[in-house]
Amino acid sequence: MPKVLISDKMDPKAAQIFRERGVEVDEITGKTPEELKAIIGQYDGLAIRSSTKVTKEILDAATNLKVVGRAGIGVDNVDIPAASAKGVVVMNTPFGNSITTAEHAIALMFALARQLPEADASTQAGKWEKNRFMGVELTAKTLGLIGAGNIGGIVADRAHGLKMKVVAYDPFLTPERAVEMGVEKVTLDELLARADFITLHTPLTDQTRNILSAENLAKTKPGVRIINCARGGLIDEEALKAGLDSGHIAGAALDVFVTEPAKESPLFGTPNFISTPHLGASTTEAQVNVAIQVAEQMADYLVTGGVTNALNMPSLSAEEAPKLKPYMALAEKLGSLVGQLSHGVIPRISIHAEGAAAELNPKPIVSAVLSGFLRTQTDTVNMVNAPFLARERGIEVREIRTEREGDYHTLVRVSVKTEAGERSVAGTLFGDSAPRLVELFGIKVEADLAGHMLYVVNEDAPGFIGRIGTLLGEAGVNIGTFHLGRRQAGGEAVLLLSVDDEVSAELLAGVKALPGVKTAMGLAF
Repeated sequence: MPKVLISDKMDPKAAQIFRERGVEVDEITGKTPEELKAIIGQYDGLAIRSSTKVTKEILDAATNLKVVGRAGIGVDNVDIPAASAKGVVVMNTPFGNSITTAEHAIALMFALARQLPEADASTQAGKWEKNRFMGVELTAKTLGLIGAGNIGGIVADRAHGLKMKVVAYDPFLTPERAVEMGVEKVTLDELLARADFITLHTPLTDQTRNILSAENLAKTKPGVRIINCARGGLIDEEALKAGLDSGHIAGAALDVFVTEPAKESPLFGTPNFISTPHLGASTTEAQVNVAIQVAEQMADYLVTGGVTNALNMPSLSAEEAPKLKPYMALAEKLGSLVGQLSHGVIPRISIHAEGAAAELNPKPIVSAVLSGFLRTQTDTVNMVNAPFLARERGIEVREIRTEREGDYHTLVRVSVKTEAGERSVAGTLFGDSAPRLVELFGIKVEADLAGHMLYVVNEDAPGFIGRIGTLLGEAGVNIGTFHLGRRQAGGEAVLLLSVDDEVSAELLAGVKALPGVKTAMGLAF
């Protein structure tokens, strides 16, 4: 039974779902990094919110860990490259608190427009400063979205209800999606020059860090109001304060800060500045939603192999997993075969799905090929870290899909570029979806790839099969299956034999000594 640790406070429904899905769960919160390192080795999964820091040191101690699930969107507290290198899936829950975060951004927009916090404090202090707090309407104003993903889309929808015009900057926003959202896609400079209100909804990356820098804040429309409910670090806080002090920026509201908890900030005490303590996801509904979602996703992965909302491997739904499983088994065997038979530097691997295989999600098939290929070089590889390790080794990976059928209803071909030229193997699924090799380096040969095998390339000549059979019999080697293929009569032939035990060096030496043998190798699957 898989075992999961919930290390941050989470709605009780998460633990309930784990148990209902056949996953053992412990709820142990508030541990120091050293205390977590001492116990993490016994768990297959780790469910967290924002408190637990999943560092490389924690991952190194997590010898059985297969998945980290973040109940929320941001994964700043997870070392994703280290997790990928360890073969650990990292998941988040990008939709569980989307509405809540979008609503908080709208709430802060209203608060800025009407100076609500300052007006409240003044009134409760016994003052009646009606003329001091002159606000602005949202109607007919231009809202600039930096980031037009899920949350940004919800904010745009709410802004349309307020009769605002919405412009959006997002490099990944397609023209078609912009039309669907009812927004105008613009450049960042256009947005800065036109927006009356700017709200940010983008992750913190090297590309987005300080996207509202001093330089970009200077490009904004005089009197702009800025809201950030996304991630701290998207705005230069010192530059924002300078803009508020000068009056160029009419107001700003931050729910997130560069350093959290934000015990101090240059912005605190600045007029027309509103702050909240990272409340974007803090509603009862959102906390329940993300807890349920992370438990369902992690349980699916640990029990059925389904992968949803993973940040470091292809998503694979629980419905897709059974259909893709035989293809992934075939792909891994083909990757392993070409890895064992190819030598030297491999600069490129191409994965070609043909027929029915081309209709499936290609990413898991590609990851399975890379996993099988790289396992011939290192033991610490799986579908999660295989693409990472391939990039680390400088291997170019190509995906090719051809929907038309060839000789087979479905086919997966794996080709590698070697010093001797391009070499490829191909396989299909037979009967009850059993993986079967159908082509080896241009030679038609049908074979099951399983257990220990003997691979021989020889000159096609009478008597060879008898000679190798006699050799194996004298060596006490039992033949399980026998597969033979050739380019043409009297040309080059390939022999694949499955045997009960590992092929010994002595046996290989004997095979290589037979007349006509060009290559002989032991294989293992």
